[in-house]
Amino acid sequence: MRHKVAGRKLGRSMSHRRALYRNLVTDLLKYEKIVTTEAKAKEVRGLAEKMITLGKKGGLSAYRQALSFIIDKAVAEKIFSELASRYVERPGGYTRIVKLGPRLGDGAPMVQLSLVE
Repeated sequence: MRHKVAGRKLGRSMSHRRALYRNLVTDLLKYEKIVTTEAKAKEVRGLAEKMITLGKKGGLSAYRQALSFIIDKAVAEKIFSELASRYVERPGGYTRIVKLGPRLGDGAPMVQLSLVE
């Protein structure tokens, strides 16, 4: 039984999984839309929303926390300038998951993870 066991392992080691999450969150915030598997999208969604919340919070400490996770410095600056002002009135729920259907190669359920307007 998996009682109180949070998160998905995705068949990767911890360091590989962390690198995957960092890359996916950075790409989502950079391009505002990515196509990935459903399991990966559900894991990345919360991390991306946490980064946007840090942007709304503002300040040097929040900027450094975001930079410790986001790979690209330009994306971190985008969070604090563009995305924070876009979602200033929104109390949460910055992402949307739209199901696309199974992937042709292995039948994995694919989704589009995007930022809401």
